[in-house]
Amino acid sequence: MEHSISEVARLAGVSARTLRHYDDLGLLTPARVSANGYRWYERQQLLRLQRILLLRELRIPLSDVAEILDGETAELAALQRHREQLLNERARLDRIIDTVDRTMADLTGEQPATDEEFFTGLAEGRSRLRRDLIERYGPAVENHFDAAEQVTARWEREDHERAAAEGRELLTRMSYARSRGVAPSDDEALDLVVEHHEGVVALWPADPAAYYALGDLLIDSPDQHAMVAEVDPQLPPWLSAAIKAYSVLRLGHRPG
Repeated sequence: MEHSISEVARLAGVSARTLRHYDDLGLLTPARVSANGYRWYERQQLLRLQRILLLRELRIPLSDVAEILDGETAELAALQRHREQLLNERARLDRIIDTVDRTMADLTGEQPATDEEFFTGLAEGRSRLRRDLIERYGPAVENHFDAAEQVTARWEREDHERAAAEGRELLTRMSYARSRGVAPSDDEALDLVVEHHEGVVALWPADPAAYYALGDLLIDSPDQHAMVAEVDPQLPPWLSAAIKAYSVLRLGHRPG
């Protein structure tokens, strides 16, 4: 069965302009183009479009999508990573939903909740991170942490959502680099860590030694490890090594 470009756009939830762009890039060639220039698509093209959109959900650049689609093994691995990310995201949302359910039960009088339970899944990780940082770097870090909390205390909901989305997007790009065999000390990896470092120092003025030690925190702290592992279970040790390499090669840190 053939579908016009407008029908495919409606089915896939994309614009006809996007489909024409994919055609121009050689990502999605129509089954045929009629004499009047209309593009027509068949089932084979619909399946390929589905795979393109799944890969885009992984934040994989269009320039790399064609290469992945041409290799069945690489595509399968990308889909497996995508499935893992969805499962991890579902687990995280389940924890938040449980907190909402407890709050609703409290408000209806069905099951009173403690004050602490109102923030289960929301504040626990932040408190443990604070303790980890103070234990690792000493009391001086507490002042920096207080300053960071003062900044984020002024954030609106949209600010938190934007920061979370940007963080996950960066980790996803790091995961893709790792999956392609990019070493933590390669320039491509270090260029990604630039964004991570900028995000850290925007809230906490970590010097090169402290930023280097954050690499250990990704391995030693269950919360920090889990946060990164939600995106890619194999990413924490890679990012840990990349942070240390960045601290040495770009920030001039000399480990003792």
